[in-house]
Formats: sequence, C-alpha cells, structure tokens
Amino acid sequence: MATVTILYVADICGRPGRQATAHMIKPLREKYQADYVIANSENAAGGFGITPEMAKKMFAYGVDLQTSGNHIWDRYEIIRYLYQKPKLLRPANFPDEAPGQGWYIEEVNGVKIGVISLQGRTYMKDIDCPFKVGKHLVYKLREETKLIFVDFHAEATSEKQAMWYFLDGMVSAVIGSHTHVQTADESISPNGTAYLTDAGMTGPHDSVIGMQKEPSIDRFLTGMPKRFTTATDDVKLSGVVLRVSGETGRTESIERIKYDFDLETFKPEDIVPASDDEDEDDERELDQTQES
Repeated sequence: MATVTILYVADICGRPGRQATAHMIKPLREKYQADYVIANSENAAGGFGITPEMAKKMFAYGVDLQTSGNHIWDRYEIIRYLYQKPKLLRPANFPDEAPGQGWYIEEVNGVKIGVISLQGRTYMKDIDCPFKVGKHLVYKLREETKLIFVDFHAEATSEKQAMWYFLDGMVSAVIGSHTHVQTADESISPNGTAYLTDAGMTGPHDSVIGMQKEPSIDRFLTGMPKRFTTATDDVKLSGVVLRVSGETGRTESIERIKYDFDLETFKPEDIVPASDDEDEDDERELDQTQES
C-alpha cells in the first residue's frame, strides 16, 4: 500500500458525542477512504470516563482503536476491560503496574500501524515522563513499523509542541488531545512528522468544553465544587485526517475536520464541513480530484 489514510476522531464527549460517532464514522470513513480509524473515547460516559459497554459500541461504530487520557480511570468497571481489550489504550506513561497498555500495533492491508497514547504532566497528574516513555516505545515500535501515530493528551501547548520536536522524524504524527478546543496550527515537519496542538472535541460545542455553561461559570465565580452535566447543543464531530506513506512512515498530508451533527435531520449523504463557504468549496474540489 503506497499511502495509508488515518481518520482520528477527537475527544468523544457524552451522549451527543457518542451519537455523532455512531452516525458519522462509517460515512466519513467512506468519504476519506480511511484505512484506519482512531478515536479518543475517554469522555464518552457523561463527559467523564468510559464504560465497557460504550467501548464495545465504539468498535461497532467503525472505530479500529481507542485512545484515552486522564479520565480513563473515572469508571471503575473499565479496569477489567482494559486487561481484556488491548485496543483500548490507557496512557503509556502510567506505571507498568497500571491496568492495560499504552501502545498497539495492527496490520492493515499489509501495512503495520503503530499507535501510542501518552499523557502530559504540566498541570496534570505527575506520572512517568511522557518524553522518556514515548521515546522508548518509539524505538520499540520502529523495530516493526515506521508508521507510528502518537495521541498526546496534554494541557499545555508548550508540552505538546516540545513532544513534536522531540519525536520529529521518528513518528508519523503527534496529535494533541485533552483541551476540547480545536487549534489551527496543523503542520508537517521537513522530516515528515505531522502535528496539531489539539484536534478538538466530538460533542456539544455550545458549552464549556462539553459541559453545561452555568455550573462551569459558577465554579469559576465561587471556587466551589459543582456537578457537571454534558451539554446538548451545537454538536460537531472534530478530528484530523492524515495520509501517510506506508513505506517510509512520513506524513504526506494533514487535514483538520469539523462536521455539524443533528440527530433529527442527519443523513449520511449530506455530510458537509462545519466551515465557511470558501473552505467548503475547497473540500468539493478535493472530492472531485479524488473521483477523477
């Protein structure tokens, strides 16, 4: 296979995010002719954690592999599932004694795809160093494949950028997750490593990073704990599409994506980007090029 197309679905948040994933993964997979679909699903259960039943549904929707982050432990029942299903990754830089594993290699159409899930430490839990653990795993995976995708679940932009430069030329992509706000800094280094600070969120965007606005505002105003509930409006699926050389592991193109989703009116044939008219025209030109 000359080129491998990877579709990455950004942080799936609550029921709205699950519904968008359920309806849109297969049409998007067909639209982009994606060979492999990765989704960060750590917030699928009400915005905090994921249950075994939800993880199973994600695979049934057409997701090939799931990554996660700091909320992977929020639902106790997921622990046993992590032992049973290595294709649901927890961050690799948790101690080795933690349930599950943080990397996976899968062969697709004759090409091995390696995926690593890492978690940052700046303003987050002080676990093992993601740089040292990440580099060690990259060397391990490169014994089998040069095509390596890294989901770096981190708070600080500086930490994510540093990871990109640290792994530049050794992996195909370093894609950031966790903040739920999609950035517009997609790049490919001269060495073929793609980067995006944050791929965004799949869920309700009329919200504070997926949660209802009022409790979030009250928490900032009072400093008191609040009960958060997933918002429901302005649902979008966000993520990124990568086209990577199956031989060299170098990324050839990176495209940010964001699609509107309305459960009541959604039709697979009506998928259009949530963008301005100029970008939609560009997308149509891309489709015509692919068809020709």
